[in-house]
Amino acid sequence: MTAIDYPDMLYAVLLAIVLVFAAKYFSAIFQAWAQKSGDRQYRILAEKVTAVQTETQAAMAAIQADLSRIATTLAAVEKILQQVE
Repeated sequence: MTAIDYPDMLYAVLLAIVLVFAAKYFSAIFQAWAQKSGDRQYRILAEKVTAVQTETQAAMAAIQADLSRIATTLAAVEKILQQVE
């Protein structure tokens, strides 16, 4: 090796170091972007679940009201049937 080859080797080593750190930096950026995307999708899913739970509660309340009405009607029918006997 001559004296001229040492600077070329130094440049190659420095370039390799810079490339390693650049790859690490871009990897960190990509991971942050992916996590942010995942968080956004989780938030959207949570909002949908909340909406569905609200609808389910309303439906359950309506069913419970109908069931109470049916029970009252059935009690009235039983009372009439007992009076007929």
